[in-house]
Amino acid sequence: MSAEERLKELNLSLPPTPRPMANYVSAVRTGSLLYLAGHGPLGDDGKAIFHGKLGRDLTVEQGYQAARQTALNTLVTLRAQLGSLDRVRRIVKVLGMVNADPEFHKTPQVINGFSDLLVEVFGESIGKHARSAVGMVTLPNGIPVEIESIYEVE
Repeated sequence: MSAEERLKELNLSLPPTPRPMANYVSAVRTGSLLYLAGHGPLGDDGKAIFHGKLGRDLTVEQGYQAARQTALNTLVTLRAQLGSLDRVRRIVKVLGMVNADPEFHKTPQVINGFSDLLVEVFGESIGKHARSAVGMVTLPNGIPVEIESIYEVE
């Protein structure tokens, strides 16, 4: 089943295309690699739907949902760049940054929200990826997660 078909089967609706928040572009392609800038958990209105630090203001489950929403925003950018999610050949690398209290040590569980959704949409052979999940002192506008990613595309 194609990624586009799987998205429909999962009944996932994609939010509007996110816009860069500063002086950068959302994606850069070089050869068969597509690098996506950091994405956050934006809703349909383009505003963050979660704010705060994990371990202080938000639970692991809320962080997981923020990362999942971030994955949906990433899919929007992928589709806008490629015309179809079916042009993704492999998800290569994900860098998940978590706005975390210094004592919060569950960053991998939070970023699983992003990784799990990509595997649901693309399947194991395309969707499983190399990954880092790190805690940060702060993220732009107080968002709980920001995620960068790299894709092999046709």
